[in-house]
Amino acid sequence: MSGIRRVVVGASGSPGSLGALRYARDLARAHDTTLIPVLAWVPPGGDLADRRAPCGYLRRVWTEDAEKRLQDALTAAWGQIPADPPVQPMVERGEAGWILVTIADPADLLVLGTSHRGMLAQIICGRVSRYCLAHAQCPVLAIPPPALPASPIAWLFWHRPLTPEQTRRDQPNVLNSQQGHRAGWSRSRHEPATS
Repeated sequence: MSGIRRVVVGASGSPGSLGALRYARDLARAHDTTLIPVLAWVPPGGDLADRRAPCGYLRRVWTEDAEKRLQDALTAAWGQIPADPPVQPMVERGEAGWILVTIADPADLLVLGTSHRGMLAQIICGRVSRYCLAHAQCPVLAIPPPALPASPIAWLFWHRPLTPEQTRRDQPNVLNSQQGHRAGWSRSRHEPATS
């Protein structure tokens, strides 16, 4: 057994996070550890808007939506939840960088997908990776994004939403080689109590 206790991976459903999920699964399998895919969410309008007008029903709807988005991301990355390594998906309420750093203990490995480095991507998308690299107390592995298509027309189609069916078509060996099970879900421990 290696020095890695768990492999924690951010799972937003972006192309970069799908690559990170695949790599994290292989790492967890190689080190015989538990894999913890994490999706962090913030209410529409942010926490301040939620505090001004709290609604237990909306919080449940948002949490269920986040759980569905995580399930969709796992399906897009793997086809189905793998039986090996053990997978414990988590949906947590809060900013993604803070949630990932909080969940990852010093004995864990934190795996992140990165985005392409255009000017807009640096301003908007790279903040989670930068936050985790600056604040994590465990090793952080940043997985580069998939290569961009060569032609401009292919680039336009590359930015279309990724569906599980497209992923299965592009990764046929995932469905054939994996036998999985539905992992238990962990609800957010940071979510405020509903009244």
